[in-house]
Amino acid sequence: MIDLDIRAFFDSIDHDLMLKALAKHTKERWILLYVERWLKAPLEKEDGATVQRDRGTAQGSAISPLLANLFLHYAFDVWMARNFPDCPFERYADDGVIHCATEQEAKEILVALGKRLAELGLELNPDKTAIVYCKDANRKGSYEHEQFDFLGYRFRPRLAKNRRGQFFVGFLPAISDTAAKEIRHQIKRWRLHLHSDMELEELATFVNPIVRGWINYYGRFYPSRLVRSLRQIDEYLIRWARQKYKRLRTSLRRTLRWLRGVKRHSPTLFAHWSQTRTALPAR
Repeated sequence: MIDLDIRAFFDSIDHDLMLKALAKHTKERWILLYVERWLKAPLEKEDGATVQRDRGTAQGSAISPLLANLFLHYAFDVWMARNFPDCPFERYADDGVIHCATEQEAKEILVALGKRLAELGLELNPDKTAIVYCKDANRKGSYEHEQFDFLGYRFRPRLAKNRRGQFFVGFLPAISDTAAKEIRHQIKRWRLHLHSDMELEELATFVNPIVRGWINYYGRFYPSRLVRSLRQIDEYLIRWARQKYKRLRTSLRRTLRWLRGVKRHSPTLFAHWSQTRTALPAR
């Protein structure tokens, strides 16, 4: 398969082609006028200087990803369906993957896609675009690239179990190292151990909506990989308890026993406890 990325996509969109794509979906002159004005509005720097824009769509607004997606619908989606109808693909903004039957087919598509993007003033990012060999129990060869990241997941060969309880190697997704690292950084930014003025239930109310989102998204495949990051919450709860309760400050063992008791009596208090056998990190 092909793991593709378009270099500086949001900064390189041709304004005339963008407006041409938009005109296929609306004849309202005021919409076309305001989109054109927005696309071509100069960029103001921190020092007050302005830079004229003749390409690209500024990121950070709600309309920018909508326009970019509309542009790529014609630049990529429709083109792929017309020229390579037997190669399914998934695309999210300027990141995408294309499924190919052979290495030769993947190379042909890359060449054709490079030409297609060049016609539109775009180009593939050579550092982030690669042909990936989906190695598993049935594909036992070797290749330069045997894994890729897409939408926060890392796809690579992993040990799995079939319905008969037999283990095999499949090319499967799990939370990527980058996404897991960002989750740990988010947990650290909460600084839960410093909120000794809050009750445990208040901490749970604060973190649970976010943690449930992580579980619902990243926990669909290999949830054990996600759990490794979520256990960090318990580390901060231990520190929080020792700050809040004087009787726990001098004994880590007593704190661990306290938190085990909390989970035993309220196993659903924190969303991530449903994903772990124990609410505590290994000691």
